[in-house]
Amino acid sequence: MKKNYKKLLLAFTFLLVLPLTLLASCGKDSGHTVKIGIMGGDTRVWKAVQQRVKKEGVDLQLVQFTDYSQPNNALTNKEVDINAFQNYAFQDNWNTAHHTKIVAIGKTIFSPLTLYSKKVSSLKDLKDGASVAIANDVTNEARGLKLLASAGLIKLKNTALPTPSDITENKKHLKIVPLDAAQTPRALSDEDAAVVNGNFALDSNLSSKDILFKEPTNKSAIPYINIISANKSEANNKYYKKVVKAYQTQATKDLLKKLYKGENIPAWDINFNK
Repeated sequence: MKKNYKKLLLAFTFLLVLPLTLLASCGKDSGHTVKIGIMGGDTRVWKAVQQRVKKEGVDLQLVQFTDYSQPNNALTNKEVDINAFQNYAFQDNWNTAHHTKIVAIGKTIFSPLTLYSKKVSSLKDLKDGASVAIANDVTNEARGLKLLASAGLIKLKNTALPTPSDITENKKHLKIVPLDAAQTPRALSDEDAAVVNGNFALDSNLSSKDILFKEPTNKSAIPYINIISANKSEANNKYYKKVVKAYQTQATKDLLKKLYKGENIPAWDINFNK
């Protein structure tokens, strides 16, 4: 009789504790690893996000790449879960060219494309026949040419992705030198000027005193807003959304301002339609 009583008591205790245990486990996120592909060697902003999102049950692992062809391949192959290196224009072109379904899940920064020179101090000082390096991938080449057009150095056909063959006027007979985007900062020692993407300019410690012209922040900049991306099938993943939320904070704004002094602009709550 005593044995049966003990068994009943044990069973009753188990049934009483089980719902409480389940309730506790439901109320607390046990954590999840998210791998994010990023470009360049400066991880200070993402390390800060990494610490913030850890409190939300996400172990954010940073996977660094060295050129623009790598992060989307890694995303498609599920070597990373999300990435944060590209803009809308680059992503759209990549999807078209590679038949992928990569989508934006959050805005990060706008990093103005910039024309630098270590040989002249102003646009008017560029001599006839001067050489200008630009990135050679489809999206950044088009963006670089549009920058030169905005600076009044060339004129282009009205096309979404111009190439050097779409130059209709080149008064200074500029020699356009397409290079891998990562090589454009180094080209400044050989060429008269170079159009350099923001991340590579930062990695190379290019000086603001060498700037000849910078991309304007207006409606034309919208395609070049940088984004956090995921495969379309996983766009609503709750952990990825936590990463986006942890990035889009005042703390990130303050850190961007401190580190980059306006070179990387928080893009998630700025009106570019002006």
